Amino acid sequence: MRCAILDDYQGVSLQLADWDALAGQVDVTVHREHIDNQDQLVHTLKDQQIVVIMRERTPFRADLLHRLPHLKLLITSGMRNASIDLTAAAQRGITVCGTASTSTPPAELTWALILGLARHLVTENNAFRTGGPWQSTVGTGLAGKTLGLIGFGKIGIQVARVARAFDMHVTAWSANLTADRTDPEDVRLVSKEQLLTGSDIVSVHIVLSDRTRGLIGAGELALMRPGALLINTSRAAVVDQHALVEALRAHQIGGAGLDVYDQEPLPAGHPLRTLPNVLATPHLGYVTDGNYRTYFREAVENIQAFIAGTPTRTLT
Repeated sequence: MRCAILDDYQGVSLQLADWDALAGQVDVTVHREHIDNQDQLVHTLKDQQIVVIMRERTPFRADLLHRLPHLKLLITSGMRNASIDLTAAAQRGITVCGTASTSTPPAELTWALILGLARHLVTENNAFRTGGPWQSTVGTGLAGKTLGLIGFGKIGIQVARVARAFDMHVTAWSANLTADRTDPEDVRLVSKEQLLTGSDIVSVHIVLSDRTRGLIGAGELALMRPGALLINTSRAAVVDQHALVEALRAHQIGGAGLDVYDQEPLPAGHPLRTLPNVLATPHLGYVTDGNYRTYFREAVENIQAFIAGTPTRTLT
């Protein structure tokens, strides 16, 4: 059987798991560069029975699946991937499997973005390295400030606990959130409007769905305080990207810390790459050695189980 690993940006997939366990049964090819053109992608995968993908880097919609007649097993990192058409996969007899994942890394990156923005770390580090001014910014302290969390699942709770360690006030909102969940964490349940108007930092940790797509648009951004920060390490489509760019250009909000984008990789000329009040990372939320080892180790296990006729961690 032939297996393709897509979007291994760092070229580490074969180092982090025992792919030799598949020797003699599966020929593995690694693709480090993202393939954005569907015709090129079909050409690359046309003879592959197995494809391993990293999160939502390469979507597998119905139109792509229909063009891959030899595909039998699709493995995604994590146990949820909205970019895979599971119905179309099932109709074509394609088994889709996932892997375990931990929510700790995105929570950690959230705080890297918050602290980096609040203390102007990029500006000061660039000046330090290039002989620029010795101190040119005045940072924002976090103690006593209010952090508003859009979404309060596993990641939101972890972010809240760090905020409490910084002596911050924490509020939270999502459509079905109740005080039974927030009160034990010393977090105040508020309306979405109260959260946006009352927070110094708003951080998004909500699952993307039809209901949450565009949840934060121009109207919501207008409710935020002029110096407030918006952090999004969840899903780009929760925030209207055009409205966000306009708000940042107009300095309507203080800044944004971003790890997710409508198009990835983000085009070189995109305004989010140049706006001075943006601190951005290239979707690194889940990119840690621990997560990667789990992803690729369990991908190997999934392939072994599929070959044995007992697929595991199935999503279809």
